Parts: sequence; structure tokens; C-alpha cells
Amino acid sequence: MFSKIDEAMQRYVDDEILPGVSYQILKGSEIVHAGQVGYADIESKTPLQDDAIFRIASNTKLMTSVVLMMLYERGSFDLNDPLANYLPEFTDMLVLPKDAARIEDATPAANPILIRHLLSHSAGLSYGFVEPDSIIDQAYNAASLGGLAGIDTDLETYTHALARLPLAFEPGSGWRYSVATDVCARLVEVLSGQKFDVCLAKMLLEPLGLIDTGFFVPEDKISRLTTLYTPVHPFEPMKSGLTVAPMFGERASTQKPKFLSGGGGLVSTLPDYSRFIQMIINDGQWGGRQYLLPETLKLMRENQLAEGVVVNFPFWPMPGTVFGLGFALKEKPSEAESALAVNEYHWGGLMGTHSWIAPQADIAALCFTQRFPGFWHPYSHEFKRLVYEAAEIGF
Repeated sequence: MFSKIDEAMQRYVDDEILPGVSYQILKGSEIVHAGQVGYADIESKTPLQDDAIFRIASNTKLMTSVVLMMLYERGSFDLNDPLANYLPEFTDMLVLPKDAARIEDATPAANPILIRHLLSHSAGLSYGFVEPDSIIDQAYNAASLGGLAGIDTDLETYTHALARLPLAFEPGSGWRYSVATDVCARLVEVLSGQKFDVCLAKMLLEPLGLIDTGFFVPEDKISRLTTLYTPVHPFEPMKSGLTVAPMFGERASTQKPKFLSGGGGLVSTLPDYSRFIQMIINDGQWGGRQYLLPETLKLMRENQLAEGVVVNFPFWPMPGTVFGLGFALKEKPSEAESALAVNEYHWGGLMGTHSWIAPQADIAALCFTQRFPGFWHPYSHEFKRLVYEAAEIGF
């Protein structure tokens, strides 16, 4: 039933496109197939094990979004509350006009950033690498606020610096991948009165039993950390050749970072992240504990973008995709995609970690590697296609 998937993942390793891949396929919330192929470290020929620790990058965003929505259920805020009610540094924001020629052309924003805008990447914030030649991303990078920058400050200092930059568009009027989830992490701190890592652990990681998920790797687990690789030919994703990544290689250290990135700072294992996904599939319940109510998860799966606005990366086309509260949503599968993909919700990480849930087919899947860049790589597309093909036959 799943042999084509196993063979395909092995081929990516044999062709030196990926160092190794760990993956799971779920029917409902039950794991029906799992595998690991390749290496945690190519040079030492260390096999990839099921307890390997990965830098999950933007898969962190979903965990941050879930914790923030847990606080929402407690009545800590309303989705339509202005962000400035809790983070006053975001009062009286400026916005860049479409015809702006320089950052100084920014004018007062007509509308405030709402909390729902943060969760749906429609606040007008940016990331610094999505369009590196744009005025807004150049400003982020000049201020060392971009998502790929080595940020060495706490969340409070970061959001104050961020609020001094203009928005890329009026809040709620567009979609742009951004540092918004890092702002969500700071919002969690303010609402909970705790540092983000402490709140995340108390509300989600510890009760759910995610023992290998956190912002750093303890000394006694460092041997399980996978090596991060980058392609020798970065603009040819299917060409052989990998080398140890010069950046991010030491990102996951044995020391807690100062910047607790809610947008990309966690490390985890496939079993840990799978349990988190299983909890979501199971209507927010796991082990006799209700983390989120089913109606909250339903709300998170509803499109939050203005009419006509869709998810769009200049370098990663995502046709038929909109955004909810933390999840990307497959509103209309393309002709190349399975019809079972309608209403699929998902996200992934820049270093090659992906997860997706397909309620139409009652399936979900995860595939983790360590390749930078690895988001929306052909391997994850082929993995997904083969899983859907198996689902169409029936498993």
C-alpha cells in the first residue's frame, strides 16, 4: 500500500537531494504508516532514527497560534481587538503607499492592526526575505529584524523596534508572510504574564507530553540533533549534492536563546509534532484533556482574508490557498492535485518539515528533513501526491 512512498523517499536520499526523511501517515488520528530513510548526519553515516531532533522553523507558528487561541478561549482577548490595546507600541502605525519609492514615503495607516490580522498574516508586517529587493524588506534587514537575521534580543525589545517600521499595506487588505507570529509570541507574554517559553511549556508542551520540543537542545540530547544541509546547487532543487549549511547550523544550541521566536524557534521530533497534530485532528482533545474546543478549531480553519486576497509567495506559488488563524487552507485544489485536498489545512518549515490534515479524506501526514531551503520542495509535493493516491485507493 505504501511501498511507492517508501521507494520515493529513499530515491531522494540515494540521489543526494535529501540527507534523510522521517515521515508518518495517519487515518483519522491513528498512525497507519511510518518510516525513516537516510541519515541524521551524512559524514558520519549516522542513520536517521525516529527520535531524531529537527529544527522545525515555521512549524513553530502553529504551536504559537494554538497557545494564543487557548488564551482566547479563556477570554483574554477578542480577535477584533486592536493589537495596540495590549502592545501600545503598535499605536498610530504608518503604511507604505503602493507607489512608495522610499521608506520615508510612509503615511498614517487608516486602520489598526487587529489580533486576527496577526494570526492570518494580513497585518501588513513583512519578513525581510520574501522580497529582499523591496523597500519594506530592505528596511527590515537594515534594522536586523528580518526572519533570517541572527536576532539577539528579547521579544519585548523586538516588537518595539518592529513597530517603528511602516506596514507593507493597510491591515486586513492583503496577505504577506511575516514576523506576525513572533508578535503573537510577545502577545502571549503580555496576556499570560509569563515568558513565552514558560507559557508554551505549561499550556501545551508539558501536558501534551512533548518531551523533545523546545527552544534549545539539552546536552544529553545533542547527539540526536540532525545536521542541517544546504544544496550545492540552490536554484536546482532536484540536482544532486548537499553540504553542511553555513547558516543555522548552530541555531539549535544547548543554551536557551534570548529571542524566543514564536515564528520559527523550536526544535522537535516527528513523534512529538505528530502528537500535536493528532490532538488537532481529535477536535482539540488528547489524553483526556481538552486543549482547544472544536468550535475554536473550526474558527481557525475559516478563511480570514479579504475577498480576492490569496496566499502568494513570489518564489513558491500556492494556487487556491487562503489563510485562517494559523493554518493555510486549500480552498480549491489545482488540476494537478487530488480532489480530496479540498479544505486541507497545513503549514511547513523552511528547513523541510511539513504537516497537513485533509478532513475530506480523513487523513493527515508529516514529512521531516533538514535541508535549507526545504519549504515547498518537490520531495514534499511528491510525498503528498503519493499519500493522496493511496487514500484514493483506500487505506
